[in-house]
Amino acid sequence: MELTLPFEQTDIQRILPHRYPFLLVDRVTEFEADTRIVGLKNVSRNETYLWEEPGSLPTMPFTILTEAVAQVGAIMILAKPENKDRLIFFMGIDHVRYRHPVRAGDQVRIVATVKRLRSRMGTLRGQAWVGDRLCCEGTMTFALGKKGEEAPGA
Repeated sequence: MELTLPFEQTDIQRILPHRYPFLLVDRVTEFEADTRIVGLKNVSRNETYLWEEPGSLPTMPFTILTEAVAQVGAIMILAKPENKDRLIFFMGIDHVRYRHPVRAGDQVRIVATVKRLRSRMGTLRGQAWVGDRLCCEGTMTFALGKKGEEAPGA
C-alpha cells in the first residue's frame, strides 16, 4: 500500500476498518513508521455523540476522545505492510488524564508515540491537543491478530 502525506479519508479507510460515524480521524499530517504519528479530528456541531449542557457549546465525550486517540495509534501500526491483513485490538488503557473539554468547532491534534512494540503487542502514548491546550493523555496497550481471529483473551 503506497501512502504519501497527508493521509486523507480514502487513505485512512484503506488502513482502518472503521467507517462513519465511528471513524474519528479526518487526516494524518505526520507519520514516522514505528515511532510517531499525528492525526487531526475536526469536531463539527452535527456529530451525533456530542452532549450539550444549557448555555455551553456541545462537548465531545471523553470516551469518544479516547477512541480517537486509539484510532490514530492504530493507523500507525496497521499502515505497516506486514500488518495489512491484521486487526488491532484495544487491550487496555493506563494513566489517562482528561484536562480540558473538546467542543464543537475545535480541531483536535492527536499525537501517538510508540513506547514498546513487539510483533503481536505494543504500547502507545497518546495525547490530544486543541491549540496549545492538552485535553487528554494516556498509555494504551494493543494486540495484533489475524482477520477472522478472536480477540486475545476472548
